[in-house]
Amino acid sequence: MSQRNRVTVFCASSDDLDQSYYDLAEKTGELCANLELDVVYGGAKGGMMGRIADSALRGGSQVIGVIPEFMKERERAHTGLNELHVTQSMHERQQKMAKLCDGFLILPGGIGTLAEFFEIITWKQVNLIDKPIVLFNAHGYWDFLLQQMQNLEKQNFAHKAHNNLYEVVDSITELEHSLKSKFFNE
Repeated sequence: MSQRNRVTVFCASSDDLDQSYYDLAEKTGELCANLELDVVYGGAKGGMMGRIADSALRGGSQVIGVIPEFMKERERAHTGLNELHVTQSMHERQQKMAKLCDGFLILPGGIGTLAEFFEIITWKQVNLIDKPIVLFNAHGYWDFLLQQMQNLEKQNFAHKAHNNLYEVVDSITELEHSLKSKFFNE
């Protein structure tokens, strides 16, 4: 049996979000399972992270968590995964997640999600990776980030080519089309 495609998902681990974000995470996990994509993520049991993991597992996807040792208690490491890798640092976590996947999906999240997004688009810009990156702008969550990215270009802090580093989608339907085209050449 050949290995299925894997997508690394970055998102919030917070348990204090609006219910619509947890619903979005569950739909995203279901979509990954329906597309037969396996999921790599930050290894937490709570928040959007846990919802994606649980819904992908229910749908038959393999789910691989990657969590730093010092965060196992803070983010409550998910113990029901197919695999859980424990790293020594955040940077090692990021490298491991990048190595395990065929592409990246960024959902709404906080500072950690922003750090992960910027690190992978930087890696792509300097040709350390050549994997698709999809930013899911659900509920307009990333609107201000996208405005800032345009400002970087306008002020000559970023080249127009930065727009080619990632794709933005706004709905689960657009996400489905994007994942199909990036992971299955449809």
